[in-house]
Amino acid sequence: MKRLILAYAIGCYVLFGIVFVWLAAFLQNFGGLRGPAEDSLAVSVAVNLATITLFGAGHSVMARPAFKRLWTRIVPPAAERATYVLQSSLLLALIFWQWRPIPTVIWQVDGVFAWIIYGVFALGAAFVLLSTILLGHFEFVGLSQAWQNLKGASQTPPAFRTPILYRIVRHPLQLGLIIMMAATPLMTAGHLLFLLAMVVYIAIGLQFEERALLREFGSTYAEYRRQVPMLIPNPFRQVYRRPAAD
Repeated sequence: MKRLILAYAIGCYVLFGIVFVWLAAFLQNFGGLRGPAEDSLAVSVAVNLATITLFGAGHSVMARPAFKRLWTRIVPPAAERATYVLQSSLLLALIFWQWRPIPTVIWQVDGVFAWIIYGVFALGAAFVLLSTILLGHFEFVGLSQAWQNLKGASQTPPAFRTPILYRIVRHPLQLGLIIMMAATPLMTAGHLLFLLAMVVYIAIGLQFEERALLREFGSTYAEYRRQVPMLIPNPFRQVYRRPAAD
């Protein structure tokens, strides 16, 4: 059973990697992935918002501690995080698969300016990946939990840490995703809809996440939240330094 859980976690991780690459290709419309418009504007908006809402609901509900307590009565605790990664990947892939393009051009740039935007996009992707690495990439995707289960080791309780990017903004991963979604040389109405809907979801989801972090880390996180902005870096303040007493 333990080997099966590890194999399951590896499979979920591979799917996560594929979908992340698909996300990058979708956002930049490489190879015309989003395709031409085939439906009316009303149908396109309805379908696109429905799939984004489904992703947001599933992603948020499974992240809640109360749901996790119930869910781990069904799935092994060592597979809980991998399952979360799996459903997030599948629901994100559903958005790409069922996307209805709205090709009206909002802006389009070419030449050197387009390459500058691609560079900003790459920076956003680097933010996303580095954010997971700084707090434990393999724990983030559920591989560490499955490996510890295989070795019979107890799960390490979460610790409050603020490495590098987390001293600049509290949620660098979400900042990186927003940069990736916004940095495109060809912004269409459909892409703008995706961007705005996902930003709304991120803003709502972070409110729930912040409450959970406050419950878990108490005054330490409250002070951190007071000093460090949520998403938009403040160049006029000092970088957060955690008190030595902590």
